[in-house]
Amino acid sequence: MEYSMVIPAAGQGKRMNAGKNKQWIELKGKPLIAHTLSVFEEDPWCREIILVVNEAEQHQFHEAVDRFSFQKVTKIVRGGAERQHSVFEGLKAVAETDLALIHDGARPFVQQDSIHKLVVKANETGAAILAVPLKDTVKKAKGETVTETIDRASLWAVQTPQAFRLPVVLQAHQIAAESGYLGTDDASLVEQTGYPVSIIEGDYLNIKLTTVHDLIFANAILEQRERETYDSSGTRL
Repeated sequence: MEYSMVIPAAGQGKRMNAGKNKQWIELKGKPLIAHTLSVFEEDPWCREIILVVNEAEQHQFHEAVDRFSFQKVTKIVRGGAERQHSVFEGLKAVAETDLALIHDGARPFVQQDSIHKLVVKANETGAAILAVPLKDTVKKAKGETVTETIDRASLWAVQTPQAFRLPVVLQAHQIAAESGYLGTDDASLVEQTGYPVSIIEGDYLNIKLTTVHDLIFANAILEQRERETYDSSGTRL
């Protein structure tokens, strides 16, 4: 079962306060985007990767692809003003395919098992997302006063990848572009068309690196995975 992958990486990540595109922040000697691309480069189900980037950084991304020998990155295209516009440009560059996945460039820890479960479900239903049940109590407030405690039993924190039959997601983006609707994620655009979206439970380690504090967790995850790669004698498994 194959899919095409669109990875928007054009945002400047202002909340990271890195003074540059957060994709170039290094984790264990590799830029963030290289960690993310490696996941899909190593997945046999992934047939191609479309990178969507800031025009000013296209050369830099080409250099990174060459440096790390990513064979599945077939196109690096220019993004738009918003993430939604960038994804639409990426989807229009996808080769003929049944399924298109969309994944945040700043989520380097998604597991192949989760990706495959997502792909299988999207192949069945046409639209599926990864998400995890909320663990914290959620309250609604007006100003500094709580007005309601929300029942979290039906609430999910949405992740990426999100997977769709290509015509389904292309139509949703086209309708959104024509109406001027700006959604919070790609699934929200599909939902606006009335198409049902399925949920696959993901992994709490599939975090998006948004603030400098997330880098602490990112390094801890990498160190844990590094330890798991070696047996007790120090031999690589």
